[in-house]
Amino acid sequence: MNLQQLRYLNEIVRCDLNISDAASALYTSQPGVSKQIKLLEEELGIDIFVRNGKRVVAITEPGKAVLEIAQRVLHETNNLKQVGQEFKRQDIGALTIATTHTQARYALPQVVKAFTKAYPEVKLGLHQGSPTQIAEQVLSGEVDIGIATESLALYDDLVTLPCYEWHHCVVVPPKHPLLNEKRLTLKKLAQYPIITYDFAFTGRNKINQAFSEAGIEPNIALTAIDADVIKTYVELGLGVGIVAQMAFIPDRDRHLRMIDAGHLFHPSTTRVAIRKNQYLRGFGYHFIELFAPQLTRDVIAQALHQKN
Repeated sequence: MNLQQLRYLNEIVRCDLNISDAASALYTSQPGVSKQIKLLEEELGIDIFVRNGKRVVAITEPGKAVLEIAQRVLHETNNLKQVGQEFKRQDIGALTIATTHTQARYALPQVVKAFTKAYPEVKLGLHQGSPTQIAEQVLSGEVDIGIATESLALYDDLVTLPCYEWHHCVVVPPKHPLLNEKRLTLKKLAQYPIITYDFAFTGRNKINQAFSEAGIEPNIALTAIDADVIKTYVELGLGVGIVAQMAFIPDRDRHLRMIDAGHLFHPSTTRVAIRKNQYLRGFGYHFIELFAPQLTRDVIAQALHQKN
């Protein structure tokens, strides 16, 4: 048994049991991957996969147990490498962040600027996706840190820490009738077509919750995964937009007007997520602290390594 076999096993599962795709991702040959998996099965005395001819069609129950252990071994192996790199050279390496478009576009630019200035030899990568995709990337080790909303806290194998609360706002074209309202209501808002986030993104559940609690059916005319698209279609007159308040920048959004909606929708919380027991390098701690100053290295380390 060796680490290479465990990597092959993990990659096959990550590639939805497609050995050819796994081999391509690992820059090796399909027969080589198949041979190593067979050797691992022979050594363990079990079938890890269910096969239909030469095709892998499922993972067996004992295979699931082997996979879980293999993933832990690979995770700890990566931790060992990180320890070596940390003490060899603290300001060289790579850090990968997974986040939503809203965070990447509106909350992170100044953080990234400060980080790259402090660590010019650290390669920083930003992946964008839905909160579910972000959580899965952190769990798989594809990224080091995830940043998204409350839904990250639903994953038991992630350590999630609150960064800050934010509110939604309504954006409309100039001279829109809603601008004449002294205090916007959900009933008034529901009289117009609404353009807002896709269900998986940026606090959309808080919007649905508010209308549901009020017994009002909103007219959701269009959904998108980022605020820039929403604002574009509002400018075209296709409806009123509901976006994160951070996404409205008066100097840039001169053709729109913002209406405060903090009283209509519950606040959302942006959270940072790290895989449990992960070894995070010093510059990783610093990135988080730049983003959320209250999350110091001591606070993060304590959360990462506390007993379950």
